[in-house]
Amino acid sequence: MSVQAGIWNFDGRPIDRERLAQISESLKHQGPDGESCYVDGSVALLYRPFHTTAESRREKQPYFSHRGYILTWDGRLDNRDELIPELRSELEANPTDVAVVAAAFDRWETDCFRRIFGDWAISIWRPEQHELLFATDYMAIRHIFYYLKKDRIWWSTDLSPLVLLSNNTFQIEDNYVAGYFAHSPDSHLTPYSEIRQVPPGQFVRVRNEWAFVERFWRFSPKSRIRYKTDAEYEEHFRHVFRQSVQRRLRSDSPILAELSGGLDSSSIVCMADDILAKDGVEMPRLDTLSYYDKTEPSGDDWNYFQKIEAKRGRVGIHIDGSTLGSSPASLRCEEFCPLPGGLGSATKLGAERADAVRGGGYRAVLSGFGGDEFTGGVPDPRAQLADLIVQFKFVSMAKQLVAWSLVKRRPWIQLLWQSATDVLPASLGHYFAKEAKIEPWIREDFAKRTRLAIRQSDVDEHFGLWLPTRRSYIAGVLVMANNMAKLTAPVQAFEEARYPFLDQTLIEFLLSIPADQLLRPGERRSLMRRSLVGIVPRDILSRRTKQVGERIHMLILEKYWDELHTIYQTSLSSRLGYIDEARLMKTICDARDGKSVSLVRVLWTISLEYWLRGLAARGLLHTPAASSSPFKAPADADKRIAATSNGVPSCNMGDGIIH
Repeated sequence: MSVQAGIWNFDGRPIDRERLAQISESLKHQGPDGESCYVDGSVALLYRPFHTTAESRREKQPYFSHRGYILTWDGRLDNRDELIPELRSELEANPTDVAVVAAAFDRWETDCFRRIFGDWAISIWRPEQHELLFATDYMAIRHIFYYLKKDRIWWSTDLSPLVLLSNNTFQIEDNYVAGYFAHSPDSHLTPYSEIRQVPPGQFVRVRNEWAFVERFWRFSPKSRIRYKTDAEYEEHFRHVFRQSVQRRLRSDSPILAELSGGLDSSSIVCMADDILAKDGVEMPRLDTLSYYDKTEPSGDDWNYFQKIEAKRGRVGIHIDGSTLGSSPASLRCEEFCPLPGGLGSATKLGAERADAVRGGGYRAVLSGFGGDEFTGGVPDPRAQLADLIVQFKFVSMAKQLVAWSLVKRRPWIQLLWQSATDVLPASLGHYFAKEAKIEPWIREDFAKRTRLAIRQSDVDEHFGLWLPTRRSYIAGVLVMANNMAKLTAPVQAFEEARYPFLDQTLIEFLLSIPADQLLRPGERRSLMRRSLVGIVPRDILSRRTKQVGERIHMLILEKYWDELHTIYQTSLSSRLGYIDEARLMKTICDARDGKSVSLVRVLWTISLEYWLRGLAARGLLHTPAASSSPFKAPADADKRIAATSNGVPSCNMGDGIIH
């Protein structure tokens, strides 16, 4: 995954070459295959490549288009075979991805973004128009962060240099922290009030010291795919899933696929093998990487990933977690972490994985992330039952209630009540949804100010009169996009993560079909399991949900109890007005006593505290005095947020403006 960055001084000052060199050096570990830049007076575009395809090795970036635009592109163009014939008159033979994208922008300008499929991020400087553009793919799998001030803008695909090299202290963005507690920070936000991110499926136009955000991708509520038989849906799924895997096999280096023995990772490996056997994709080889821990009570992955290896006739790389340990040696992170969420220094398990990636010469890693979320992996019938309520199909609803009641082993009246609340808008539904329950250690005023209950129960998006299932599925896409926008690659390994289940064509298909194709009473992931018969071993297709134990979470709390007890006497999280220290410690005590506690949320909160302390130790955090009352936003904070005509937030970014 290549990196790009740049500087534009609005006041015309020449580029500080030393500062540009510092930015480049900070990105060296992510872009180890060279360095190139374009500098013209007050504007500089920097590019550091990380090559994963034969085409990328022929690229020269920053790239100059025929119309005189300068581009830096980090991505994998999945539909290049469809675009090249349309743009053939503007292209040379066997063009690179960036050449195709540049020709597309020359012809269609910003309308080209909706035509580009793949994982990508792009920066475009238009000298004659004195305009800068940023855009990212529909899911923000690739990132661009920007720091806009009155006299200049910095941008980078990595957040770290914008924070570390700015010589500024930062104010923490409350709405980001609320999203963090809800496990879905808004995609356009960063933890720093002064820095923003290009949102998924949108582009940012910077002109006259202002930045305007516009959307180019939105799922159409009119999209419908209806067939007469299950077999037709199964055939269509096989086609788009096969295509999604094939798109991610384009590589001139060996590819490593994560293999847990679950349905998602196994399906990717088996489909990839089928493609390699039948379609003759040009790539060195596909290997697998599997973790196992025979000491984990609920861990049986060992029994399943070996079945895939037997089918392949090849043993993959195995990492025994029981011998390495997954508990961090310290909860403090010695390296700078631009985002909260990583607890402690790298584990031995992570180091072993990094050694495997580097040692095998792998540059691309296939991940099953997203499979559960979009193929019916969560057996929750509420939205489907809610559909029947709003459609007044009471006979069908009664039959489904009985069937689901037997499967879930819950009273039908309880399922009916939960489904009825799903019909309500988020502003009302959060009063009844269990997901909206605020943890006892979160301060009430903070939760109310940031609408935390609504964030936990739904996304803040208007869906009009969409059916509950479609509203639920597109909300899932938005939540996933929020999470992908904040996902960072392991620091120890040079790798490009690829996600077949997040393929745009696959997702748009899944959003367009009837909900009962994905989930039926007693049939989790119905369509996927039916479609992959003959490709994935039956033992895998019939495997029950993998169990994820919380044993390691409890071990961490036990191991660091004394340290946590000391820290939460005077925590930054409390001084900033986020949590109540006493209630958090009581919750940890309850967990140690065997009471039911959300350990994941507890560790998430602890991680935030260590991250804040790391910022403060580096002099990057604007903090209130220890004796002061909980932090309050500046008096003009309300003036910083407004709604634009297209619903994208706008705000004053420190000295500069984003609109």
